[in-house]
Amino acid sequence: MKSLFEKWNSINLVNRIIAGIIIGVVLALTVPDALSGVTILGTLFIAALKAVAPVLVFVLVINAIASHVSGKATNMKMILVLYAIGTFLAGLVAVVVSFIFPTTLTLKTQAQDVAPPSGILEVLESLLFNIVSNPVSAIMDANYLGILAWAVVLGIALKVASDTTKSVIANVSDAVTKIVQWVISLAPFGIMGIVFEAISTTGLSALAEYGRLIIILVGTMFFVALVVNPLIVFVVARRNPYPLVLTALKESGITAFFTRSSAANIPVNMALAEKLKLDKDTYAVSIPLGATINMAGAAVTISVLTMAAANTLGIEVDFITAVILMVLSAVSAAGASGVAGGSLLLIPLACSLFGISDDIAMQVVAIGFIIGVIQDSCETALNSSSDIVFTAAAEYAKERKEN
Repeated sequence: MKSLFEKWNSINLVNRIIAGIIIGVVLALTVPDALSGVTILGTLFIAALKAVAPVLVFVLVINAIASHVSGKATNMKMILVLYAIGTFLAGLVAVVVSFIFPTTLTLKTQAQDVAPPSGILEVLESLLFNIVSNPVSAIMDANYLGILAWAVVLGIALKVASDTTKSVIANVSDAVTKIVQWVISLAPFGIMGIVFEAISTTGLSALAEYGRLIIILVGTMFFVALVVNPLIVFVVARRNPYPLVLTALKESGITAFFTRSSAANIPVNMALAEKLKLDKDTYAVSIPLGATINMAGAAVTISVLTMAAANTLGIEVDFITAVILMVLSAVSAAGASGVAGGSLLLIPLACSLFGISDDIAMQVVAIGFIIGVIQDSCETALNSSSDIVFTAAAEYAKERKEN
């Protein structure tokens, strides 16, 4: 059994995940009823990732800050700038694509039990209250802004602690990291369950009517991932960006696509950052922060669906309003994780720019939920892979300057 386990772990994780995807598809198409219990594997895997991620972020950030040697530079300022630029450019591309390929919607579906924020101030207020939330509640509720805030404060306070105390914190951090590695090693089984459930229960038939919208959304996200992000990396690091970008999409994007949660993908990105030999003092903070505010995929979703609503109603969108939409999409996307329902529930906020009523806007939200099986997966894959891309780009830029 031990040799079998070692042989299993010796296989590249991505290859194991691909095998899990294939097996999940085959089982869903051949014996969907006989093996319905397979879906629990996906549920357990996502639950395990979501359970360990808050604790991992909390201890890693505390350890990174407490053990940080004064005078040693990190790249957080550059990473934050890259996050902001990436998110804004994603909104810009989405608006341009919407002008080139205007899309209309069939507004007939009502959204139920959802309450969008009333304005940008409510989004910002929600973010501020998340920051000052109780630390125990923040960990329990996976409130990453609150977790980051408390971890930073505790890390700063523990910088003057004894070496013994810092050693204990480092040991706890290593132990949690090891647990995360165990959970990630189960990804092929979890993703097999997720794929099985998606194909055997949901299918893709319900998405046919919205095919054009899906193509626009997914195409825009692919363009951002394969053209915009590489261009940013090249400008910053002055090196071929595609080895990094493709590695991030393969090892981070694939997992994020199936888990549909940037928070759940934090451990995966942490492991990839370590594999890329990035500075732990930097990525221990930038990766969980990116899962909270680096939302290029959300900016695409908000912009495309808002423009589709405007086109459906025959509203002419001028250049100034389009620019405002880009900025609003970027700011709203950064706050998406602090609002129940994510990026979709911020669409009414963007629609208000064009005077579109909440009743119409919520029908657009409902359409978003219908295509969410693809839209949300691609959005999360772009968001999460961008975290590792920009963190690494900042590291490469630092190395270039030093050399």
